[in-house]
Amino acid sequence: MDKQIAKIAVLSGDYIGPEIMKAGLEVLAAVSQNTGFNYQINPVAFGGEAIDKYSDPLPDDTLKTCQQSDAVLLAAIGGPNWDQAPKRPEDGLLEIRQKLSLFSNIRPTHISTAMQPYSPIKIGQPVDFVIIRELTSGIYFEKPRMKNANEAVDTMRYNKKEIQRVAKVAFDMAQRRKKHVTLVDKANVLATSKFWREVVSKVAQDYPDVTYDTSYVDAMAMKIISEPEKFDVILTENLFGDILSDEAAQITGSLGTIPSMSTGQTGPALYEPIHGSAPDIAGKNIADPISMIKSVAMILEHSFDHYDLAEKINSAIDQTIQAKIMTPDLGGESTTAEVTEKIINSIQESSEEYVTNNVR
Repeated sequence: MDKQIAKIAVLSGDYIGPEIMKAGLEVLAAVSQNTGFNYQINPVAFGGEAIDKYSDPLPDDTLKTCQQSDAVLLAAIGGPNWDQAPKRPEDGLLEIRQKLSLFSNIRPTHISTAMQPYSPIKIGQPVDFVIIRELTSGIYFEKPRMKNANEAVDTMRYNKKEIQRVAKVAFDMAQRRKKHVTLVDKANVLATSKFWREVVSKVAQDYPDVTYDTSYVDAMAMKIISEPEKFDVILTENLFGDILSDEAAQITGSLGTIPSMSTGQTGPALYEPIHGSAPDIAGKNIADPISMIKSVAMILEHSFDHYDLAEKINSAIDQTIQAKIMTPDLGGESTTAEVTEKIINSIQESSEEYVTNNVR
């Protein structure tokens, strides 16, 4: 990728979206300097911004730019300005996932030594696991769906292909990590969960170097609190993944520090913070930029194979937290700009140290 120009579609979004996107792009510029990693930023309107300009949260030009890019970087969208719009910003998010065929959502839960004091639970050692959630099927999408004055119906349905493809994402990722996959389900009650177990157990046979086990979702909800350090890759269906990934995010200390990635079999992956657009703090220069900056690190690692640059960013974030330069969500008094500046300074200092130690 170094000999080519990496094309990144940038969707800055609404409220705090442009503020944290600015921070993320500044860090990307700093960490890429003099590395041979060449990239091109293509900003396009999305969400509420696009509704205001084009009456559509996902205009055709935005979708085309995303489809022609190597990765998509999204900030936060939505808010009260568009609550009564015929198409809400969130409709654009569902549509772009569908158009880019993004069937798996990957949320890392990483609690480094620097972050341990800010976790609401007692943690004796660093935590590092990812939740891989099936994103395009299950109870959120299947029919029949109905509601009247006397009853309501939602349908949970999965087919073999949908389970196989997301399971392969989980096992492939485990091979690059600690080689352990845990399937989360409710197979003692639900037919769909029994089916998941049948399909995933067969996929597991193709990965003999990966340890595979299962857990009921209610047990996993407890284990994420009581023993989060024991997990590596957690695989689950859409509804359970939605709930567990929010629980996992909370044990880190702040939603403002968590990135995510959505992937398909072909085309660009989409990277974004897990939090919303936070209208109440927009324009105050106090939004936590770390989730956006970590999303940039994920792009470098997963779309462009620059593990070294991703590690520089993550190390700089830890140094910034250890220096107590934090926004109010982590109990600090620093601004968005001050946190970003410290992260960039730490990146630059590590680069200068590398040059000093390696030039003879």
